[in-house]
Amino acid sequence: MGNWVTLQSAAVLLSISITLFAAMPEPERLTTEIEKFAQGDAQNHWPEGAILATGSSSMRLWSVNQLMEGHLAPLTLINRGFGGSVLNDLDFYLDSLVIKYRPRAVMIYEGDNDIAFGIAAAAVLKSMVRVIQRVHDQDPRVRFYILSVKPSISRWSHWPAMRALNVELQALCDTDKRLVYIDVASPMLATNGKPLAEIYSPDGLHMNHLGYQLWRDAVRPVLLKGEGEFERPQAGPR
Repeated sequence: MGNWVTLQSAAVLLSISITLFAAMPEPERLTTEIEKFAQGDAQNHWPEGAILATGSSSMRLWSVNQLMEGHLAPLTLINRGFGGSVLNDLDFYLDSLVIKYRPRAVMIYEGDNDIAFGIAAAAVLKSMVRVIQRVHDQDPRVRFYILSVKPSISRWSHWPAMRALNVELQALCDTDKRLVYIDVASPMLATNGKPLAEIYSPDGLHMNHLGYQLWRDAVRPVLLKGEGEFERPQAGPR
């Protein structure tokens, strides 16, 4: 009987493990994109003590035509968003994407692709905790700004799971004053609870300028309140 219980327990643990990690994509698929950052860094010098923005394509595209930099001025920003990423990818490339820049704060948008790829919320949270801990191992003063997962037209069927993940991300931030949760999702929903159609690109997933204006209005006051006092005049990359 004891052996049967042991086997049952092992089977349950294996099932949980498969549920958490079976859908995890291989980080090496993004090597080319990460190498492009390194090539750019060879030509530019980024100031230490900036706010490092990273995450999936919604974060990356915020810097198109320096839109993010204008929305969040005068804060010093480095955008290291990389399209198609999940939190496990950020953990895998953390040294080259975040730690090497020695930021004073990190702003993260992840979880969107994770849920769409079938990765369980528990695995997403585990990766988030690991990312935070690894950065704090280098500098425990670093503040984190965690953006909620946004709703989107093309992934509307995933919204219940994404909304549940947002609850968990907010709960995580409530455990540590160095972690701040920013709700960018609520302003993107109409009064009927559905995504505002006019703020999305034709693909129904990414945002247009109207969508990023909503992000600006949600993120800017939080960052200015938390980071304004630490801002120093910077020359930017050179």
